[in-house]
Amino acid sequence: MAAEGSVRVEVCYAKPEVQAMVALTLARGTTALEAAQQSGLTSRYPEIDLATQPLGIRGKRVQPGHVLEDGDRVEILRPLTADPKETRRRLAAKGKTMGRGRA
Repeated sequence: MAAEGSVRVEVCYAKPEVQAMVALTLARGTTALEAAQQSGLTSRYPEIDLATQPLGIRGKRVQPGHVLEDGDRVEILRPLTADPKETRRRLAAKGKTMGRGRA
C-alpha cells in the first residue's frame, strides 16, 4: 500500500521483441502523462513520442490528463500494424478465427 500522499503505479511499453515495465511511487494527483514522462522509458526507447502516442490503463485508452489511482498500470500504446476488422475478414474467408490461447 502506498503512503497516504502517494500512489504506486506501473508504466509499461511493449514491442514484439521486448517488454519493459517500471514501478513508480508518485504524488497523489499525478496524471498518466506525467507518470509516463517520469518512468524513463522515453530515454530507453527513443521511438516513444508521448506527444502523439496514446496512453491506456489496463487495456482501456485514457486521456493524458487522467489522474492515476493506486495500483494503476499505465500503458504506452503503439499504433496498430494491422486493422483488426480487416484481419478478421481475411481469417473468416479462410474459415479461421482470431481465437485466444493459440500455442
